[in-house]
Amino acid sequence: MNQENEITQKKAQERLLDLLESADDATLLAFIHEELYAADLAEMAYDLGIENSQRILNLLDEKMAVDVLKDMDFSFREKLLTEYNAETIAHRFIDWMDSDDAVDLLNQLSIELRDQVISYMTDLEASRNIVSLLHYREDVAGGLMAKEFIKVNINWTVSQCTDEIRSQAENVSKVYSTYVVDDQEKLLGIVSLKSIILSNARSKVDKIYSEDVLSVNTYTPAEEVAQMMRKYDLIVLPVVDTLGRLIGRITIDDVVDFIKEEADKDYQLMSGLAEDVEISDRVWVLSRARLPWLLIGLLGGIASSRVIGLYGDELGAFPQMAFFMPLVAAMGGNAGVQSSAIIVQGLANNTLGSTNILPKLGKEFTVAFLNGLICAALILGYNLIVGNTNGLALTVSVALLSAIVFASLLGMIIPLLLNKFQIDPAIATGPFITTTNDLLGLGLYFSIGAMLLG
Repeated sequence: MNQENEITQKKAQERLLDLLESADDATLLAFIHEELYAADLAEMAYDLGIENSQRILNLLDEKMAVDVLKDMDFSFREKLLTEYNAETIAHRFIDWMDSDDAVDLLNQLSIELRDQVISYMTDLEASRNIVSLLHYREDVAGGLMAKEFIKVNINWTVSQCTDEIRSQAENVSKVYSTYVVDDQEKLLGIVSLKSIILSNARSKVDKIYSEDVLSVNTYTPAEEVAQMMRKYDLIVLPVVDTLGRLIGRITIDDVVDFIKEEADKDYQLMSGLAEDVEISDRVWVLSRARLPWLLIGLLGGIASSRVIGLYGDELGAFPQMAFFMPLVAAMGGNAGVQSSAIIVQGLANNTLGSTNILPKLGKEFTVAFLNGLICAALILGYNLIVGNTNGLALTVSVALLSAIVFASLLGMIIPLLLNKFQIDPAIATGPFITTTNDLLGLGLYFSIGAMLLG
């Protein structure tokens, strides 16, 4: 099914390119409305290029143009926006966006251009909402929330609620919940549309609303917001200020976008990239992102060569030891990465609390010891079969067991230490832990060899 979708998408893109080469805007627009969704156009934008994407956005109505722009690749959208002036960005895009999406777009502009765009906005209330959201960091609830939501007063009747919901819903693209507040705008609870529809028009809200509502503060970390929405299976979450007043809401699509961005960052850290980059970035930017960890790997390689140099006599007496150096180093590195990945996952999912951390670490140690025993036994059997001396066979097996166990311990400890010092523990599953465990494995191998082989 996925392959069929890819073929269909490719054919649609080829047809779109053919139509873009012509001057027939009417046929082009008809094809887009009949065959493509906004998400499809956003996905094709990079291949279509800046000029063609701009032409399509100019042809579309404001609502669909905004939907396409929201789903575009971040770096490509940043380049595309440079083709528009402040007034066009304001009236063509920002005026038609929810406040949270508008802030995401404005954050891609220079401060001077951003201020100009806001000055061109026609809706003063919307511009005030956007300015207030610009003060929040992207990694807190305030940076994820939108200011568009539906609220009713606890003292209103159902009839008043219905009229107010109709009025407020004009500015809210998706109505998920209706929140209940008091005269000071403090969040009291939530009332379902079903309750409003089925209740008598003269009934009061305080008789039909539910106090069972979860909320977060504006400065709640975005990770906690994501965990809360996942844990309680929420599609929307209200945001309150320090006084408990309702000031915004976070929808599941905003959280999914944040989770994706964080996953991309963690993957890049695990891969040895020092900053967030895209394939479309300049050569120097890509090189700068990769070079720091390569330099660390270079230093690790130099350190490994020094370790090997310290045991030159042992290698001279038992040159067969050199055959198993890559094996011990690689197995230790793999075991360390596996353990660190489990710990990082536990920290990310918030399942590694202070109360259960020791049993889980003990379990990880037991797994590492068992895996080490199995691998050591297999390499011992191999060495005996191929005729290596008993001393060398025993040395390799003991060193392999030790390397796996100690590398696993290191893989467990390092993420916990990084997390304690507010450093992203995803670093521990990348080149850092691999280089460290290579050194550890070689050190153990030669130390054990020196003892067992004399």
